[in-house]
Amino acid sequence: MPSVSFLQPGERLDDLQINDYHIIQNPEKFCFGMDAVLLSAFVKCKAGSRILDMGTGTGIIPILLAARTQAGRLDALEIQEDSADMARRSVLLNHLEQKIQIHTGDIKSASSLFPLSSFDIITSNPPYMNDQHGLKNPALPKAIARHEILCTLEDLVRESSVLLRPGGHFFMVHRPFRLVEIFSTLTKYRLEPKRMRLVQPYEGRNPNMILVEAVRGGNPQLTVEAPLIIYQAPGRYSEEIQQIYSQRKKEVD
Repeated sequence: MPSVSFLQPGERLDDLQINDYHIIQNPEKFCFGMDAVLLSAFVKCKAGSRILDMGTGTGIIPILLAARTQAGRLDALEIQEDSADMARRSVLLNHLEQKIQIHTGDIKSASSLFPLSSFDIITSNPPYMNDQHGLKNPALPKAIARHEILCTLEDLVRESSVLLRPGGHFFMVHRPFRLVEIFSTLTKYRLEPKRMRLVQPYEGRNPNMILVEAVRGGNPQLTVEAPLIIYQAPGRYSEEIQQIYSQRKKEVD
């Protein structure tokens, strides 16, 4: 069991059930959800790829990608210093400091923080709601994670488009009700949607998440994959979700 000396007041240590990795989180601020896990499983990554996670929170996506892929270097950008600090301590806790680097900074100016056209893959689990969607959580860290307070979908896509190398891949999890906006924004910045998968809570139910892959400068051709079903019965995950949660390190050629 990792040392609790890494923890600050109000924080907890969660077992990620993969490679004996753990993550530090504070429930009063924000904890990762299934969307981050599904996104990390959706990413296709060649050995040695350089990856940037935009809006990393407490670092869940780069840590899972370090466990599940043969990525070379993983950078992660987070604007909230408290979350970035938890992410850095989780990286140290898991002895991943030679592989993952956490940066504190703003997505809106990401292109000034990293070399242009330098990443093979960019991932993001961005805020889903804009000012027209729902009530903002009064606890600011959670509001920032869920609502487009500090950056918009367009900010994310614009900055990703210039940080990806030509032919680089952009992976994102979002909500289906913004799909038209997502596709129009991607194509505006020459990130061509290439793969899409809807996520449904149960078979036959309306989807509540969408996984999207786009390629910088890619040709128009979209593959729509079969829906990913979360539950086969109340309280019982589908076989595919069980496989995702038990997945071990893999390499995509």
